[in-house]
Amino acid sequence: MTKPPFMVFTDLDGTLLDHESYSYAAALPALAQLRARNVPVVLASSKTGPEIHALREELRLSASPAIVENGAGLLLPREAPPGQGEAYQRLRAALDLLDPDLRRCFRGFGDIGPEGVVEDAGLSYEKARMACQRAWSEPGLWEGDADQKRAFLAALADHGITARRGGRYLTLSFGGTKADRMDEAAALFGHPPRIALGDAPNDREMLEHADIGVIIANPHGAPLPELRGERDGAILRSQKSGPAGWNEMMLKLTSRLS
Repeated sequence: MTKPPFMVFTDLDGTLLDHESYSYAAALPALAQLRARNVPVVLASSKTGPEIHALREELRLSASPAIVENGAGLLLPREAPPGQGEAYQRLRAALDLLDPDLRRCFRGFGDIGPEGVVEDAGLSYEKARMACQRAWSEPGLWEGDADQKRAFLAALADHGITARRGGRYLTLSFGGTKADRMDEAAALFGHPPRIALGDAPNDREMLEHADIGVIIANPHGAPLPELRGERDGAILRSQKSGPAGWNEMMLKLTSRLS
């Protein structure tokens, strides 16, 4: 396999996909250039294996690996998604051991089901069903106050469970980040230089772990604080949001690095 000039790791919601419509249309010109240069584009998201697998096929990126469930798992190139995993079953069991006053503050996908995901996220039923087919982690809606959240997180920590806030949900898992999976994915292609793009706090490690990080503007949330390497130019910020910002920044970087 010829070593590519670089590879791309990208968050989805609010980055490659529009925050409201989930469209990637504005990023198609840059994606076409990357495909023409045989640059691997690694989708890295809180989405599940079935969700990522379907989108990876749609975007013609099946030759690239994909980071799923916020870094809890890695799909290899052309690999089919796994079924419900043992880690997810253990996580759900641990949730049900919590104090009921804390437990009711968190409504995970396993609680609201596909119908609830349709109502909250505006997905089609089929996409919501795939979002509920989880192997490693559990996203959900937090509906308690700050004191309850601290107690909730402390109780989860006793079970080895951590929580991360993404663009929309609080996601629980037994650990692992997008950055943890980057080295595994890069090893498949001989460790070329890495570009990472993201818009939310759960992308921070991935952005800082890349050779070049790109923070995509997110008008729907507070901007990320200044990250390590930003003053040195290793981390850039887009002016446009979502896939339009993704397209603008990737066209510039593709021209520079190719």
